[in-house]
Amino acid sequence: MSLLPLKSNLSHSMINNLMLSALILIWGTSFLLINRSLIFFTPEQVAGFRLCIGAIVMVTVLFISGKRLPNLGPAWLHFLVIAVVANLLPFWMIAIGQTTISSGMAGLLMAIMPLVTLVLAHIFLVNERLNRFKLMGFIVGISGVVFILGPTLINVSNSLVGSLLVLAAACCYASGTIFTKRLPVYDPLVASTGTLICAGLVSLLIWPNMLSFSLSDVPFISGFSVALLGVLPTALAMLLYFHIINRAGATFLSNINYVIPVVAYFSGALVLGEVILWHDILALLLIIAGIVLSRRKVTI
Repeated sequence: MSLLPLKSNLSHSMINNLMLSALILIWGTSFLLINRSLIFFTPEQVAGFRLCIGAIVMVTVLFISGKRLPNLGPAWLHFLVIAVVANLLPFWMIAIGQTTISSGMAGLLMAIMPLVTLVLAHIFLVNERLNRFKLMGFIVGISGVVFILGPTLINVSNSLVGSLLVLAAACCYASGTIFTKRLPVYDPLVASTGTLICAGLVSLLIWPNMLSFSLSDVPFISGFSVALLGVLPTALAMLLYFHIINRAGATFLSNINYVIPVVAYFSGALVLGEVILWHDILALLLIIAGIVLSRRKVTI
């Protein structure tokens, strides 16, 4: 019996897990990069520059791949809506939020996104109705958010407004997910590139002052961090995201929802010295438990 198919399967599985680990690390540490970018740049500049840099990277990849963007028409209107709802607004709100809350807190709060998606899917998508496990998972997950926000009301190190902005960003991501599922199917690379082009152009239109700074005044850590934000979590992560779905499926990819908040929270503690609090850990466990519970299958 040949061992070649077995080795091939192991290699395929290993590559999938390596790509998933890379995506978790990239997205989990993005809050850390935002924190360092905000040392010099405003929230508008952080959001705008990461979108513009991401768009340049994606256009380059699209050109190398030999694919083409669609002609002007409905596709670009779809890309524009996704750009604003799922990119521009959440990037901006997270950056503003992180001016008053820690990077770990921001990553922890973003864990609510898949639970918000459940509720929106029940309202707007066919065959995505809430069942008892989804409802219980949502309640458990929301209780985790309450554990976060409760101490925040009396803890001056994190503001309630900043926390609510990050939660609003999570709702934007969830809304973008639902909107994308209702759209025609586009080539992932083309759709990603078109979306980032729209997001970058809109950011330049609404924040023309984002270019008003002296390059010589930019600290290395802030310039390097905002560049990495554009290249890694904005562009490369999008390519990894679609590549993993094509190779291993959406269910396999959904495992990131359990790990990204953990990476975000503890990378902030490890690199920035942010304080680890017991109620944050409890909140994290409750949110993850809610996600796990919501994914249980209903058996008759």
